Amino acid sequence: MLTLIVVGVPTDVIDTPWFGREVPVRWWEYPVLAATVVLTALWFGIRPEREQSATAPLTGVMLAVFAVGCPVCNKIILLALGTTGALGFWAPIQPVLAAVSLAILAAAVVLRRRRTLCGPVCAAPPAQDGADSRQPPSIAQ
Repeated sequence: MLTLIVVGVPTDVIDTPWFGREVPVRWWEYPVLAATVVLTALWFGIRPEREQSATAPLTGVMLAVFAVGCPVCNKIILLALGTTGALGFWAPIQPVLAAVSLAILAAAVVLRRRRTLCGPVCAAPPAQDGADSRQPPSIAQ
């Protein structure tokens, strides 16, 4: 729910009196917002044995904000590219940003789930010279 509010309200995909858009919401922004919310919820719903960094999901959500946001309402983009650049250059790139955002979030979910399923075996270093990496080394080695 927090992701829905953090991404949807400031970008005005969810219409509120607090924010406005100069460019109407495009059809693909709704499914991107929904997928971002679902993937973020899945990532937080998977409980690994040891805690992991939240860098990948945070990156994915921040890219989603830039992807679904109004191209001429973003002050950073307007300062960097101007109105013409925002509409001519930034707006066509936004669907690509959306795809990259969802790919990062999906990869984060898959990796977190994989680590949860295989447990401490995944954290062990790879076996060398046919030795089993799950067993402690002997004193003679």
